[in-house]
Amino acid sequence: MSDEKPAREPIGEDARIDALEGRLKAAREREEKRNAPQVKGSDASYKAGNKVLADLLGGILGGCVVGYAIGWLTGTNPWALLIGLFLGIVVAFRNIIRSSSQPPSGD
Repeated sequence: MSDEKPAREPIGEDARIDALEGRLKAAREREEKRNAPQVKGSDASYKAGNKVLADLLGGILGGCVVGYAIGWLTGTNPWALLIGLFLGIVVAFRNIIRSSSQPPSGD
């Protein structure tokens, strides 16, 4: 049994196979380059999201603190707090709209 010849002889080096392997390698490299993460774009979006969050929280919390302080000094605490909260929200949204209308910076 061991002296039987295989049905096919192994294929030697062929120029077509070499060319195909070269094209496959080039296609893999192009695909890896195309699918590489865009660090600059992701970083800019992350910064913009953090800026919006900081504006929103800062406006609301700042308005509450200033409204409470004015209400405590004048004795009109619930109304001054509510007015300060409302003004803080208005300022926060104004800052968010202003920053969203500007083009992204290239930092």
